[in-house]
Formats: sequence, C-alpha cells, structure tokens
Amino acid sequence: MSAAISPLTTTPPSESGPTKSTFRIAGGRTGVLLIHGLCGTPAEMRFVAIGLARAGYTVHCPTLAGHGGTRADIVTTTWQDWLRSAEAALEELRQECDTVIVGGLCLGSIVALHLAASHPDKVQGVALFSPTLWVNGWAMPWYSRLFSLVRSRRIANLMQFPDADSLGIKCPRVRDFVRAALAASDGSALGTVGTPGAMLYEHRRLVSVMKKRIGEIRQPALIVHSREDDYANLKNATYLQAALQGAAELLVLDDSYHMVTLDRQRDLVVEKTQAFVARVLADRASDAADGRSTPLRTKAA
Repeated sequence: MSAAISPLTTTPPSESGPTKSTFRIAGGRTGVLLIHGLCGTPAEMRFVAIGLARAGYTVHCPTLAGHGGTRADIVTTTWQDWLRSAEAALEELRQECDTVIVGGLCLGSIVALHLAASHPDKVQGVALFSPTLWVNGWAMPWYSRLFSLVRSRRIANLMQFPDADSLGIKCPRVRDFVRAALAASDGSALGTVGTPGAMLYEHRRLVSVMKKRIGEIRQPALIVHSREDDYANLKNATYLQAALQGAAELLVLDDSYHMVTLDRQRDLVVEKTQAFVARVLADRASDAADGRSTPLRTKAA
C-alpha cells in the first residue's frame, strides 16, 4: 500500500446513526467526496477511492443518514436527512481542500447533483456513476413500474423490493463474493438486503426536487453508465448529459451492470475519473494563470 493511502482513517460513530463504514484517505488539497447508493455503504466506493488516493487526492466516503445499519434504521429517514449528511461531509472536506469534486453511485449521484446546485462555490465538478433518476433497468420486476402510482409514504412503507438476482454486478466472482458477504452481514458493512418501498419513495422525491434545479448546475460533469445497467437504463445518463448546463462527458461501458465501481470495468472507471479530476484542475489553473475569475453561478429563478 502506498503512502498516499496509508493510514486509512475511519470516522467514529456519531449520535445521528451508524457510521462505522465511513472512511477517509488523506491526500493533497484536492478532495473527492464519494457518496454511496441507496441502501448501500461506502464499501461500494472503496475501489475508486483507493485509485483516486493513489493519484494524490484526499478522498472522503461518508455514510448517508440511516445507512450502514438495519432496515429499522433506514426506514426512519427522509431524502432531506440524506442530503444533510452529505452536506456535512462536504463542509468537512472543504476545511482541508481548495478544490472538491463530488461523485456518487446511483442515489449518491443524485445527492451529488443537489450539492452542486446548492453549493456552486464549494463543488467544482461532479462524477456520476450509474445515475438513477428512474429505476427502469432490465432486471427490475414488472410491478416496479407501477410504484410511481404510490403517493403515500405510509403505503410505500408496506412494500419491499428484493435485490435483483444479478445484484447489479456482471462479474460472477465479484457477485458471488458480495452475495456471501451480504448473507453474513448485519447491514453495517455492505448495506441492507432489498430496498424498502419507503426508501424508493424518498428517492423519487429527491429526484423530483433535483430535476427542478438541474438548470442551475454548470459545473463540468463525468457520467459513467453501462449499456447493460440492470437497475437503471442508459436513458438516465443521456437525459442528464442533455440537461446539465456545464460540459458533460458520457462514458458508456459495455461489460458491466449497475455497480460500475465494483464490476468488470472498475479499472477503467478509476482511470477516467482520475483524468476528469485532473482536467478540472488544469482548467482552473489555466484560468488562474490568465487572470480570469470564473465563479460558477446559478440561473436566476
């Protein structure tokens, strides 16, 4: 293990909920905030985090509110709780970094977009891994499409959506490892098994609010999505590429499923993310050398 990623600092649990899976890797004055997916944990981001740390960046992988525990822990939370925990992590990272890129997987990418819209002075770019506005992948059960008709959290809370047999992972070796780990886990390390309907309901509310603000997001973006995504099809990515106001690069993978940060092409994901962060830094350095001040501004309401 290189000096850039050792030692690994783990944030202790807080009173707000289980956070023992949160971790940070110390590096330079450029930071990357990586946010996990719905009902997941920072373990989903560890491979990418280590790759970015080896490039010299400070990487922080927080645990969203309610995550990293049991079903009982997560079903008490709302999308506002998730966003507040991500904002707290952003503020913490900004204390030691001059430039911050926010990345996220699935739900985490939607949270990242919210941070970019709300804090354009603190977020210089976004990396979106399998962004999920609509749960419409090929492995989703037919009745999941009817969930949009549910308008009450109380009703949604009576429902439970099982994980796809694929677990969002195309590589059989990785999938078998994750399946075995989930079976032996209490949810703190790898997340809960299945998705409570109430959490999909909150995810839908989060997406609805984000779509109303998407015109405010001018930061450069990297979008990584698989053509074979089993949870959220490619239309999620192409929608964002067209709607975002800043330059948005789309990388379409051809040998992965939803969990692109863990799957067969994870090395390519790391490589492209490293290049994206370096490009953001180069553009900022060029502006500074030319004496240009280019603050990001949101559109007028």
